[in-house]
Amino acid sequence: MRETGHRLKTRHKFLDFLYWNLVVSVPLITACIAIGKNSVLGLILYLTACILLATVLFKFYCTHCPHYIQSAKTLKCMFFWGIPKFFMPEPGPLSFLDKAVALFAMLIIILLPLYWLLLAPDLLIIYVLSMGVTGSTLKRYECRRCTYFQCPSNSVPEDLRP
Repeated sequence: MRETGHRLKTRHKFLDFLYWNLVVSVPLITACIAIGKNSVLGLILYLTACILLATVLFKFYCTHCPHYIQSAKTLKCMFFWGIPKFFMPEPGPLSFLDKAVALFAMLIIILLPLYWLLLAPDLLIIYVLSMGVTGSTLKRYECRRCTYFQCPSNSVPEDLRP
């Protein structure tokens, strides 16, 4: 029997976008506070790196997603709402290069602030805990209902797949 919480999510709502951006803002703001306490230039460089790496993720990862493919001129997904589609949709599975670039970009975003977070152990604890909540919540509430079945993180039960 299918549980209601496990229905496939075929469309994101604006509230999904707001929710996920609030969830992601906790570790991001924590990292920014740790960096900004020590270096304004470091903070500017980190925010610039985050924007550039988000663009890389957008190109190598998001262009394969059904949410990217289904929306018309602007994206309506849980992380990007109303952003024009700068890149052509690439339906289908991620190539090895797509996976490697996306993983590398995420690791840089996550690991880049560690130097400054180590200087502020209280912020490091908040950062680690909030990253854990972000990852586990994403896996539990999105990856188990995602319609992009070729994604390496997809964990939709077999009985829900078409």
